[in-house]
Amino acid sequence: MRKLYLLLMFLILPITFCFAQEKVSGVSIYETLSFGGNKLVLNGAGVKEKMWIDLYVVSLYLPKKSTNADEIINSDDASIIKMNVVSSMVSSEKMIELLDEGFLNATNGNLSAIKPKVDKFKSFFKDEIKERDEFMIVYNPKSGVTVFKNGIKKGTIDGKDFKKALFGVWLCIKPADEKLKRAMLDS
Repeated sequence: MRKLYLLLMFLILPITFCFAQEKVSGVSIYETLSFGGNKLVLNGAGVKEKMWIDLYVVSLYLPKKSTNADEIINSDDASIIKMNVVSSMVSSEKMIELLDEGFLNATNGNLSAIKPKVDKFKSFFKDEIKERDEFMIVYNPKSGVTVFKNGIKKGTIDGKDFKKALFGVWLCIKPADEKLKRAMLDS
């Protein structure tokens, strides 16, 4: 009986660790995500707050952990930013305003080269945003950035130039939220 128990422990433990997760502001944060044959690990996760109210949770997934924001921004590796809305205070209009500010900061105010791509990206957020909505922003070096809302594909934007600006929204020198940036880089 004891041998059977030990055998079961060795079989169950690896599965448990594969599915291990934590919660941030009530959102399950998985240790790994996979897409298109790429297994990505959680680099870090944090909360965008406004006046002590949690607005949304952002999780960053990379092929390997990194604390170097510039390397992550400039990398051509597959990666995912997962954003979970946790407040009814987040609206489509407010999200687009945050993105406008973030893209300006990420490009040092020089959006001209990617403005059509930024406008297309912002259009993915024009539908009503509700509490518990989940956005998956997936970068694939072969196809570009694809956005999913609640599992439904909203569209794809090609180009590493756009990916760099997009990841800069959260990770540039003047990010959307400094505390959130530190949490996303918490390897």
